[in-house]
Amino acid sequence: MSAFSCLIDSAAVSISKPKQCFPSGINGGNSFFGLHPKVSSSRSISFIKMRSILPKSRIYCTLEAAATSTSPKTFHGLCYVVGDNIDTDQIIPAEYLTLVPSNPDEYKKLGSYALIGLPSAYTTRFIEPNETKTKYSIVIAGDNFGCGSSREHAPVALGAAGAVAVVAESYARIFFRNSVATGEVYPLESEVRICEECKTGDTVTIVLGENKLINHSTGKEYKLRPIGDLGPVIDAGGIFAYARKTGMIPSQAA
Repeated sequence: MSAFSCLIDSAAVSISKPKQCFPSGINGGNSFFGLHPKVSSSRSISFIKMRSILPKSRIYCTLEAAATSTSPKTFHGLCYVVGDNIDTDQIIPAEYLTLVPSNPDEYKKLGSYALIGLPSAYTTRFIEPNETKTKYSIVIAGDNFGCGSSREHAPVALGAAGAVAVVAESYARIFFRNSVATGEVYPLESEVRICEECKTGDTVTIVLGENKLINHSTGKEYKLRPIGDLGPVIDAGGIFAYARKTGMIPSQAA
């Protein structure tokens, strides 16, 4: 019986299960879970040592859906466009980190503050005042999205607000990993600067199976980098939900 270890810097998660492992990089490469080499580094990276931070009802519903249907391949909705170097303090300011996502009421409240830290130059708000959900289900960003301090609340806030995917030119490594580990949003990468060709409020469709984004407002299509084996982990509700679903760790009682 061997132990499977997932290391991120000094953090480790050991799972006692023989001959099983989380999905590897695309085409056998060294990139983390399909993370493009532009975002990867030479350091050993994998999953964060995550505590369970999401409402149990959300995780169980996700797992039930995964067991009875095929994984979603298409996302459709309005997009919200931001630029380069959007940091985690702009995604969710530190003053809201006391909210506990495993509490359903606080999870909902956390979503209402998503992207509230953006500067005043963003005249259109991601979430309207007195609302808890956004009408923009897809965030389109430039380079280095999610930079700054490490906070798992950042992708959780976006997911709680109703976002299903972020399409960025590149990501800060820790935000990318947190997105996968929590299963809150798909962190997709564009091959060109889509953020300069899309406007907030455009209607877009992401087709995961074809690795493309369609902007119906402009009629343009854009190539996305393959998400690879990340999809099943995010669909399951994050790394621990995926591990339970695949039998790597015992399932929790409902």
